[in-house]
Amino acid sequence: MISFIGYYNYTVILTYISLFCSIAGMLFTVNGWYKMAVLCLALSGLCDMFDGKIARRKTDRTDDEKCFGIQIDSLCDMVCFGAFPILLAYSLGMRGPVGIVILALYGMNGVIRLGYFNVCETKRQEETEEVRKYYSGLPITSIAVVLPLVFVLHSMLRSHFVIALHVVMLIVGVLFVTNIHVKKPKNSTLAILVGIVAAAILKIFHVF
Repeated sequence: MISFIGYYNYTVILTYISLFCSIAGMLFTVNGWYKMAVLCLALSGLCDMFDGKIARRKTDRTDDEKCFGIQIDSLCDMVCFGAFPILLAYSLGMRGPVGIVILALYGMNGVIRLGYFNVCETKRQEETEEVRKYYSGLPITSIAVVLPLVFVLHSMLRSHFVIALHVVMLIVGVLFVTNIHVKKPKNSTLAILVGIVAAAILKIFHVF
């Protein structure tokens, strides 16, 4: 009988769906379907918002399952909110020397942040089962909120859109590794963020 490595229970299903959305978004990007790409980024971010909450519902997870969850989440995050936004921003106009340096910095800081998070989260889960209340630095998943909001201003900013994109990617990338405490959002805050991004996506597709 064929067996497979890894874990495939419901605790990681949203993480896998998030990765699937981002890979689709990257393919949309290289084909110039930017609206669909931004939609995929938003959907990927939506999945990431709730994957941890679902994972914690399984109280009988083994240590290996918990460790796997941490690792697979960060690996997928680097694709979804690291590589994917870099490709999208590059395709949208960040193609000059300055843009390339900013995107490289964004990617490097994303890797540093996720590696640091893995070390701290593994240690934290060994010491306590309490839910994390603060993040150190801006979570890499925040780009799934920021980038759609910037993209919705494309028609308004016109020639200044690419400049705004440079500024946003630089600021967000630096905040990944800046030692600031970011309070973990409550469900009500998450609902507001989902509503804002959903409104941006509807605007992008000219629904209203």
